[in-house]
Amino acid sequence: MFIQSKLPNVGTTIFTVMSSLAVKHNAINLGQGFPDFQMNEELISLVDAAMKKGNNQYVHMCGLPALRERLSEKVNSSYGCNINPDTEITVTPGGTYAIYTAFTTILQPGDEVILFEPAYDSYIPNIEINGAIAIPIQLEYPNYKIDWQKVRSKINSKTKAIIINSPHNPTGVVLTQEDIEELRVVVKNTNIFIISDEVYEHLIFDQKEHLSILRYPDLLERSFVCFSFGKVYHCTGWKMGYCIAPESLMKEFRKVHQFNCFTCNSPAQFALAAFLEDKTQYQQLGGFLQQKRDYFQKLMSQTPFKPLPSHGSYFQLYSYDGISDLSENEFTIKLTEQAGVATIPVSAFYKIPVDNKVLRFCFAKKEATLEVAVNRLVGYFKNN
Repeated sequence: MFIQSKLPNVGTTIFTVMSSLAVKHNAINLGQGFPDFQMNEELISLVDAAMKKGNNQYVHMCGLPALRERLSEKVNSSYGCNINPDTEITVTPGGTYAIYTAFTTILQPGDEVILFEPAYDSYIPNIEINGAIAIPIQLEYPNYKIDWQKVRSKINSKTKAIIINSPHNPTGVVLTQEDIEELRVVVKNTNIFIISDEVYEHLIFDQKEHLSILRYPDLLERSFVCFSFGKVYHCTGWKMGYCIAPESLMKEFRKVHQFNCFTCNSPAQFALAAFLEDKTQYQQLGGFLQQKRDYFQKLMSQTPFKPLPSHGSYFQLYSYDGISDLSENEFTIKLTEQAGVATIPVSAFYKIPVDNKVLRFCFAKKEATLEVAVNRLVGYFKNN
């Protein structure tokens, strides 16, 4: 049987390729964004207790009411916004799902969506599978800043949405107040939606402040704001997240959601509702991950790699310009095979690859894992 592909340009992702290569060569995987340290034991116990109490059946399509209430309290405390837990929050199987559902809710064939590259690799397929057109704008290397004049030049009658991501994957850059003001100007008096990917909201460093769209009522009224429990509580495999949007937008979001997922992992929702009562668990996360970033930077100073600024997320970019003339893909494969350390080429985060000789490393690992990985890199450079 023949299938006319809805994503004819999509193949196996670089993450799958590099993970397979890492296994084949027994390499330490610093490519993909997941921790190798244990999640909180109390949260594990809460899930166990929820299952033993019999909380294993479907909960409400929009999410466990108690969990949505805790989330409403959390965002009010964090960002000073009043969100109705009944009509403006939907629990989803991960942040990526929330982003996909937001796109599917608003897009019609021929619509255009502005995004910023390098970009999380799900954005463009999400747009294209809905018959819309991705309009990539490259962030300015090496600081990965948005050129807002370029954004204004791309706005037209077909522009349906702009997707932003802060803290940013893969670069670790965070939006500034200047960016927010520019965004306000761009969308004012338009019908442009905003999809705000904020899955790394609490993974922010160097006294930077996370400028959530939830802080700005004029932006929130046109926005779907997407979050992840997996990134906050080191349980990426749970695939748990949520979306916040005004009632009129959320009503349409839920129409798509109810026939796609319907409901999410029930024991996890009961556990998260209880665990969210302890604010320190997410309030201390930035400091915890900054220590890991700083430790990794200290270790990497033994290598010829040059760090690029990272103020949030799990990731640190490193330049190998002047070290090798190989392309990012070639150098990534070589490091995996010969040094025993897997990374991700940043060129993979562009629709049309841009090769600046930059690799993405994930530092959300045990110190021992980072030490072994960097020791392997040091040994590789001594011998090459």
